[in-house]
Amino acid sequence: MLCDTDVTVSAQGVGLLATPALRTEVLVVGAGTVGAILALELAHHNVTSIVVERAVSEPRHPGFDLLAGRSMELLRRLGLATLVRQHGAGPDEPTGLQWSQGLDDPPILTSVGCTVQAEGRQRVSGARFAKHLRDAARRHPLIDLREGWTFAGLRVESDCAVAELVAAGTGDRHFVEARHVAGCDGAHSTVRRCLEVPMERLSTPAQHCSVHFRSEDLTRRFARRGLSTVIVGGGALVSRGDDDTWIGHLRLGPEESITTDPVAGLRAALAVRLDPEEVLGVTQWEDSLAVAATYQRGPAYLVGEAAHRFHPVTESADISIGDAVDLGWKLAAAINGWGGPGLLASYEGERRQRALIDREMLARSLETRRRFSRLAKAGATRELLAEVLRQEAHRTGDAGPAGERIASPVIWADDHPQWSLPDEVPPTVTPGALVPAGAQLLDRLGPELTLVDLTDDDAGRPLVAAARKRGIPVAHVVTADPAVRTHWDHPLVLVRPDQHVAWRAKSAPDDWERVLDLVTGCKTT
Repeated sequence: MLCDTDVTVSAQGVGLLATPALRTEVLVVGAGTVGAILALELAHHNVTSIVVERAVSEPRHPGFDLLAGRSMELLRRLGLATLVRQHGAGPDEPTGLQWSQGLDDPPILTSVGCTVQAEGRQRVSGARFAKHLRDAARRHPLIDLREGWTFAGLRVESDCAVAELVAAGTGDRHFVEARHVAGCDGAHSTVRRCLEVPMERLSTPAQHCSVHFRSEDLTRRFARRGLSTVIVGGGALVSRGDDDTWIGHLRLGPEESITTDPVAGLRAALAVRLDPEEVLGVTQWEDSLAVAATYQRGPAYLVGEAAHRFHPVTESADISIGDAVDLGWKLAAAINGWGGPGLLASYEGERRQRALIDREMLARSLETRRRFSRLAKAGATRELLAEVLRQEAHRTGDAGPAGERIASPVIWADDHPQWSLPDEVPPTVTPGALVPAGAQLLDRLGPELTLVDLTDDDAGRPLVAAARKRGIPVAHVVTADPAVRTHWDHPLVLVRPDQHVAWRAKSAPDDWERVLDLVTGCKTT
């Protein structure tokens, strides 16, 4: 398969290529948040990569990300959580959400986020977050970061891919042969276009407008009361958490577009007097809840927004980080020789499954907001609006722990427990679930597989020895921590690098070799 963009040479030129000048295990296209994390995840497992990034400067009007505790735990594994917190909003900065009919009206519902994870949620500037991740990638000796290089074409073969790159300034063309290619190049992914992968939309997209502005008045009235998001009758306000900066979102009608005075539109939507000190930027976007038809073609993969488009883009930060970590450790397992073909193949099934779940939850959440807006505009009473929100409380958040629990051919499923709504999922070591670990245990987990052993007779030791004899890296963590025993109803639990439970048992199994075959993807039947 060959793809040419408007800046590449002819198909014949690439097709006749005999000897690429560069070779790498993994070529990462895009050094934004997702590409940088993928490269750092690979390096965490001692795998080299070449990362190419067309842009050499930060976005002019950066957005923001509210990272879930789950994402912060994944970054913690890479030694990045402290860095992110140092350059993000402080621990006392607001993350609460308020629903009201108007900015000057009393709230109908207020929630303040909480967490039971080792890491709490974190608000960060999207551009600043990406910059510090790219800096970390630039410093790492296993990562060859090439900024100002444009991905221009791709030829996919059965066991490798050849990419064409164009260097900025000189216009020189370089050809890279990679064992694997990861498209981390965003919503308008060139890699996805080269692979001819369509996006599957959930519904007809609607147009929206976002206004980035600075307002001390809003900060004084809302952010200092613990609120980061205010949903009102005709729109929403989101605090950036720094420099009194806010983002206002409003939905546009079928024939509407960004006007010459977007602040006036925001005032009308919010039904309040609004006089920002400075307008930083205005963007029009489409709420296309779309997921790629496939995440893989041969040795090429789609990651992050190249694989799914959720808007506003802040909605996709957590799932994109999960994509990068999942593909990273599985690529590393394959390259390092202990991961079978089924393990790497599970990337699409697991991550696309998560994207489809998130898409449904996000669609339901957006519909609740739209229903709230319609009712508020129609003059519904506060009591009716409050009742609507109470009835649809499960629609106003993400998929939570339920969305993080996965079914996979490389997960040893046992009793197939019933799945519940997000707020009903207790901490558990059910296969496919995230380990309900505190910070102390999380920091003891190994970089690859880890067998957590709560037995009284060290029953896990021969299991670990058998795995290592096969070349499968398994750390052995023995603990008698009462806090762990509270939620770990099985004393032997095999944990993956992404902190999902791969297998559990009450005692040492007779079929340990079968377990290893399955969780490493050597045999998945």
